[in-house]
Amino acid sequence: VRVSRRSSLFASRKSVKEKEWLRLRPFDIGDKFSRLPLAKASVLLPLLVREGRLHLLLTVRAMQLRRSPGEVCFPGGKSEATDKDEIDTALREAKEEVGLQPEKVEVICRLVPGIDKMNHLVTPVVGFIEDTFQATPNPDEVSDVFVVPLEYFIKPLNYKRLPYKTSSGYLSWMHCFIYDDQEHKTSFKIWGLTAHFAVFLALIIFGKRPTFEVGYDLDNLISSAENNFMNLYASLYERKKSNL
Repeated sequence: VRVSRRSSLFASRKSVKEKEWLRLRPFDIGDKFSRLPLAKASVLLPLLVREGRLHLLLTVRAMQLRRSPGEVCFPGGKSEATDKDEIDTALREAKEEVGLQPEKVEVICRLVPGIDKMNHLVTPVVGFIEDTFQATPNPDEVSDVFVVPLEYFIKPLNYKRLPYKTSSGYLSWMHCFIYDDQEHKTSFKIWGLTAHFAVFLALIIFGKRPTFEVGYDLDNLISSAENNFMNLYASLYERKKSNL
């Protein structure tokens, strides 16, 4: 009986993966934005299937880091000269931060990038990892690792919108989720670019209207995400020009 239960679990995980692969592939931007003249960074959005539901793996930045200590983020970081592309960067960083071996990641796609507070072009790379993956956090970089059901990013229990100014002085809104993790008996605050990427991924996969406002045309998700990004990039570029 155990064998058949295990094999049926494996089959259901496989079917979930195949379904999501088909949903995500049309959103793959490849290297469409790779030539923009901004410093490059990548993050890995690690998806895993637990009890038939999709989850995202997230990390908490170590307190001794100079930038954003104690904040929740995806494994990732700045591009290095030896990285072939954004996927390489994301996989290398995930290995350094949480001990995730690159060959254990089934990369699906690159999604529309974002721009962080340091004006890096940040590309999210989506990949499946095994549900049995045991993270070994590098204490210099990561203080904690946890998983959140992906659906939380369209149907949260605790959500607020925070106003913020982009680096180009453009007033906007930022998603902020508070997630109560039963396993860690703690609450994690997920916001900023991390929340932005998680919401976009959840919108693609569930194809449902979330319980909060998002700045996308949900009937034309790809083009509206690309337009939003290009508007953000254009506003940054204008500011750079006016500062010269």
